[in-house]
Parts: sequence; C-alpha cells; structure tokens
Amino acid sequence: MNNRVLLLVAVIAVLNSCKKDDFSSGPSSSTSPVELSIPADSIILNPTGYAPLSALVNYSFTTAGKTKIIVFGKHGDNSNIEHQFEDYGAFHSVPIIGLYPDFKNTVEIVLFSDGGDSIAKAMINIQTGSLPDSMPASITVDSANYDAIEPGINLVSSFSSSIPTRPYMLDNYGDIRWLLDYSSHPELNSLFYDCGIARLRNGNFYFADNISSKIYEVDLLGKVVNSWGLSGYRFHHEVREMPDGNFLVCATNLQSTHTDGTPTIEDYILEIDRQAGSIINTWDLKESLDEYRTVLTGNDTDWIHVNALYYDSTDNTIVISGRTQGVIKLTFDNKVKWILAPHTRWGKNRRGEDLNQFLLTPLDANGNIITDTSVQAGYINHPDFEWCWFQHSPLPIPNGDIILFDNGTSRNFNPNQTLYSRAVEYKIDPVNMSIQQMWEYGKERGIETFSAVISCVQFLPDKNHVLFCPGFQVANANGKGGKIVEVDYNTRQAVFQSSISTGNLLGFHRAKRMSAYP
Repeated sequence: MNNRVLLLVAVIAVLNSCKKDDFSSGPSSSTSPVELSIPADSIILNPTGYAPLSALVNYSFTTAGKTKIIVFGKHGDNSNIEHQFEDYGAFHSVPIIGLYPDFKNTVEIVLFSDGGDSIAKAMINIQTGSLPDSMPASITVDSANYDAIEPGINLVSSFSSSIPTRPYMLDNYGDIRWLLDYSSHPELNSLFYDCGIARLRNGNFYFADNISSKIYEVDLLGKVVNSWGLSGYRFHHEVREMPDGNFLVCATNLQSTHTDGTPTIEDYILEIDRQAGSIINTWDLKESLDEYRTVLTGNDTDWIHVNALYYDSTDNTIVISGRTQGVIKLTFDNKVKWILAPHTRWGKNRRGEDLNQFLLTPLDANGNIITDTSVQAGYINHPDFEWCWFQHSPLPIPNGDIILFDNGTSRNFNPNQTLYSRAVEYKIDPVNMSIQQMWEYGKERGIETFSAVISCVQFLPDKNHVLFCPGFQVANANGKGGKIVEVDYNTRQAVFQSSISTGNLLGFHRAKRMSAYP
C-alpha cells in the first residue's frame, strides 16, 4: 500500500471519529433542547396597557441564541402565529402577539443557536381577558378555501367604536388576535384615525389622528415611539410613508379659502420631513384644480374631499383620490399630469389652465377610443368601460396599472342607479392620455357588497389575488358592517369571505392582509 493510500485511510478514520459538535457553532441537532425556565412574573400581559391581546416575555439563558415563538391556534397549524426574532444574545425580551381574547393561550418559546440548533425551549400559558366594549357584534367566515388563500392576517382599521377607534388583527378563521385600545391613553383616548393604520418599513405601525392632528409611530405593543405635529394644519384621512421615509399627509389648511373668501377644507397635501419634523412641501389643490366644480357635491367647503394618496416612484409624482372629483396625478410643483374622471363640467384652475386637456380618454377592450360623448361624460356606461364614483384606496399594482375601490355612489350622476361597488383596474397611457378598464369584480354581486363610502382594495401579488373590502353598512347575515373578500384575479372567484357586523353599522375604513409580525 503506497503512502498516498495510507494517508487517505488515516483521514477517513479521523473524520469518522469526529462528532458533529466539532464542526458546529452550536449543539448537535440530535441533542434534545433543555427545559427553559421562565418565571410567571417574567410574562407580562399587555405591558403598555394598550394592547390587551399581547404580552412581553423576558428570559435569559447561559448560551447565546435567537428566539422563535409559536402561538398555537385553535384551528391547527394554519392558525398558528410563528416568528423568528433576530435577538441574538443571552437575554431576551420578546413581544408576543396573536393571543386569543378570554382564553388560556399556549405559546412555545424556542432558543436557537447561531448554527440553527434548538438549545432550549419552554411551553408557557397566557390567560387573556375579554374584548373591550364596542367591538364588532358578529364576525363570521362565510366561505374559505384555505389551500388557495393568501397566508397572513387581516389588519382591520375598525370603525365599530366611535372614540377611540380601535384597530385589530383578524385571522382567516374569524378570530381577533391583536388589538390596540387607547381608551386609557393620556393623549390618544379620543383617537380617530380615519383611513386607519398601516405598517412602516421598519416594522412599526403608523397613523394620524384627526383630534390631535399628529402622526404617531407605535410598536407592536402599542407604545408610542415617535410623533409629528402639523402646525397650522388639521389632519384628515390618510398619511403615507414615502421611499425616503418622509410622510405624505392629507390636510386642511386652517386659513384656506376660495377666491370669494368662503372657507375650504380637505384640499391640501403636505410632505413632512420625518427627521426634522417640518413641512417641506405643500400642494394647495385649489391652485391646480377647479375649486368651483361641484358636479358631485353641493358642498362648496368640502369641494374635493381627498380620501387617499400615494407616491409614484416611476415619475416622482403623487396620485390623489378626491371623492367628489376623481383621481388626479400631480407633480411635486403641483402641476396636473392627468385626471381620471368623467368629462363633465371641468373648468380652469387658478393659473388659468383649462383642465379638459388633462382628462383621460376611455378606450374599449380592443384599445379603440370610445367616441360616445355620453360615455365620456359619465352619463351612461360602455360594455367595456365605466368611470369610478366616490372612489377610495387607489393603488399601483406590479404591472403598472392602478386598482381602486369604486364605491358607485351617484354612479352616472343618477342617485337611482342600481347599487353596486367594484374593485376595478385601469391601464393609463400618460403619453396618449388614454384609460382602459382591464379588470373588475363586484358589479355582479350588486347590493350585497355595496358600500356608499369608505372601503378599500389590496392586490396580493404572491397569489395574484385581490382583497375587495366594502366597509360601510354592508348587509350581512347577522347585521350590517363590512366584508373582506379575497378574489382570484384569473377566475374572478371568491376564495375567502368574512363578514363583520357592528352595532353602529360601520365595519371598517380599510382592511389589509399582512403577516402578523413584520
């Protein structure tokens, strides 16, 4: 046997004699994790006083690691809430969300080594109390194909309580699993968040309050992390985070008037520098639009009623939804790019610009211009195209189109029209100034999903689904409120529907599917 063969045999023998631990930064996966001791006083239910279905668990261990938690659901693995934290160290302070109300919740806590092996674990119980008053009177899951739906939980910006408004997370089995209740908060006890709350890119939540006119950043447990004031302005409806971290805000200028001196409201957009807290840009919509166009409202003061906005990074513009005007794209110097609205009674803005030049021309399914002026003006519908009416929640989707909730109020300027709301997708060509309807859902359901105001849509790209959420006085089996409907984009079939009924008949302003933890 030559020397090379002898060396190879020796190396193999050494390798066979080695244990896995010699090549791992943590214990072997074949080693059972030790019992993790977590004293009862280290489990703090509702530590801030504002998140009654949440807890904070503090523990330490002799070996550094990262925590994974599992909140066990009532309906098997699909109802579990799991999260892996990046909290590497010996001491851990872990926020637990996803607890059921009035229930002895079981939570597993596992400590993993840097190499991915479980080194310690504990099973704990957390008993919660009942939900506060003014929560939904009834929540039902009417239908669900759990193999088809988008995973996650539904963040509901509820209107079921008047003051303070209380957002909650609703799982896909109809159970509330998280809640913010600021009724005992010194500043937010009268919270009215209008469109509701959303998640920042850093994982915290944010919203603005109509009462205090401040923007708030809060963590999973409801602790206020930061706030920003709007000096000289009053917040309404929506605040949105921009890619650079700044905020876009719908606002009322407290000194705003028409040219004839009468006051106006809800016709300003602000950009807030998130670091400095200062207003760095303003859009006075009376400068760019026709402040005396009241074709859909007799209210000169609330002439546009902006109810949503977003930033379009493709061309550095903003898109706003004026409930009684239409959807409008504006540059950062407040110039109109296009107007998505019926071609009826558009005049000039304060600069003297004729706004008719910015109106989008509707196309049929084949891409041909719809020449019927009654369709263009919005008095009748085309088989391939309808305008939106009292719309909410416009959003860009991955293919570049816009999807929005078409409420349908005063459709075709006719209050006696058949009532229905839609999720509708439009393709806009800004070069040729045209608009084409690409997809819709809801018209076929008529009154059963009609919502005269509020409501929202969301595109779910992982499943290619649409969340269609009528939220105002929607008729349900157990009363009135709202519905959360998940629709397969390709088949236009509902794969999930939940009905939320409330004592005041207001279900929610918005509902959004997301992961429970960021």
